[in-house]
Amino acid sequence: MTTLFLMVGLPGAGKTTKARQLAEEHRALRLTPDEWMIPLFGEPEADGKRDVLEGRLLRLALEALRLGTSVVLDFGCWSRDERHAIRQLTESTGAGCRLVHTPVDPATQRARIAERQATAPDRTFPVTEADLLRWRTLFEEPDAAELAGAETREPPAGWSTWPDWAADRWPSLA
Repeated sequence: MTTLFLMVGLPGAGKTTKARQLAEEHRALRLTPDEWMIPLFGEPEADGKRDVLEGRLLRLALEALRLGTSVVLDFGCWSRDERHAIRQLTESTGAGCRLVHTPVDPATQRARIAERQATAPDRTFPVTEADLLRWRTLFEEPDAAELAGAETREPPAGWSTWPDWAADRWPSLA
């Protein structure tokens, strides 16, 4: 079955390493925004351009799924709403969606990020201790039901469908 593997986790959790492994094992297209942001914009956010880039990559992922190619989407997807919207969009193509959560404890996360910054500063972003602390408060840990694909949710207030919510979250998706 054609599958979208959705990587879920914080920076330094090992998402991209796992994404590369999954792409090889499943002969899947791997889409990692971080690998595009520095070459295109030289920074991680670039005045909202990351959302635009993610929308285009998500659109490409959905087209690949429709064509029968599995995809590894290495976004991190910190919010349940993001994950649920992507699951709904994926299932609308006839493909399956598998969340791949890579948890990481703070000490390991700090060590991995420090190693990355020391060995590949041209392929990574500066990260402060304040960033790490703030990101942990923003990350919504997936529970067992969500990881199993058993969770069903209505779109947040103000949106009638998940595709509508997704088009607002990732403006270039539509």
